[in-house]
Amino acid sequence: MQVNKPSRKKIRYPIQPPLLEYLEYYNRLVKLPLSYDDLVRYSSAIPLLDQEGNDTYWETVFYPENEQKEIYQGLKYIYALLKTEGDVEVIQHLTISRIDYCIFGNSKPFRIRIINRINDNYDHFYIKVADASRIYGLELEALLSPNSVMYYVDGHTLIEEHIAGIPGDDFLRTQLNTSTFNKIRIAKEFVKFNERCFVRLLGDMRSYNFVVDITPDIEGNQYRMRAIDFDQQSYEGRKSFYLPQFFKENNPVIFLGIKHMSPESLLQYQQEEHSLMSARVKIQQERVNALFYVMTRDEISPTEKVIQLRSELGAHHNTTIFADCKTMGELVLTHIRFLLNRPGSGRS
Repeated sequence: MQVNKPSRKKIRYPIQPPLLEYLEYYNRLVKLPLSYDDLVRYSSAIPLLDQEGNDTYWETVFYPENEQKEIYQGLKYIYALLKTEGDVEVIQHLTISRIDYCIFGNSKPFRIRIINRINDNYDHFYIKVADASRIYGLELEALLSPNSVMYYVDGHTLIEEHIAGIPGDDFLRTQLNTSTFNKIRIAKEFVKFNERCFVRLLGDMRSYNFVVDITPDIEGNQYRMRAIDFDQQSYEGRKSFYLPQFFKENNPVIFLGIKHMSPESLLQYQQEEHSLMSARVKIQQERVNALFYVMTRDEISPTEKVIQLRSELGAHHNTTIFADCKTMGELVLTHIRFLLNRPGSGRS
């Protein structure tokens, strides 16, 4: 079974006061020198091509000379916030190399390429339109996965650090011709990634929405798949949308798993990931409770999608435990509790 793309563009949900209070308590609110709207006022743009001359669907944007200096200075300060908690000493060594803009996607991001003149090292960060769904996705990533993303919010402006790794579509196209040992490790990591997404209902994890981080090890490589797009956190109504295994873009790694993994090992890896997620919840129980106190009361998806997902999850798990859920937040919380608290919680 393969799933299709969402039929319509996702609705953007504003950050309501209870979520703002949560973000302020956990130090995610800052006063920024620039807003998203400041970057939208560029004067010209040219298509950004990759090394092979293909369109990347990003545009490099340019600003009037009388505004550029102020914008660049503000961007360097934002980078210092992300990397050094605002230590302005680093700013003097930074140069803005390029600003790219992507008109696709829900957050319509600006990607800032920044260079450290001392060692010519470059880095990126992003400025996006803040959306409640994405904020919940970022928080759940920090609480339930082995990863976290540094981000801050100011009004309707969201800034995020860059998540390093090989884009998933590039990885699946070029990196699968490796040893059998590494192929098994790649398949295992996809199973664990698939499980993390499904438990916390993070959708649309086709290959271009995650990256692969490769760490050389004593024998072969270690692989970790990391989500980079959190806009589809518990928004769609179709259960299959939250299972990366059902996207045709991920078929190369899915076929790898079919070839190299038995049903018994698949179940083992699912159970391992459930145990790890459960341990993370226990370590950060207070913050998890605070997040879901807000999320279960927030509107982050149309009612018809909540009803559809409630029905499909109930049928999938053969249970009525979701029947009383009225919001996506309630569905996420109930799903996490159901999968992480039951004995032998792996799925076949």
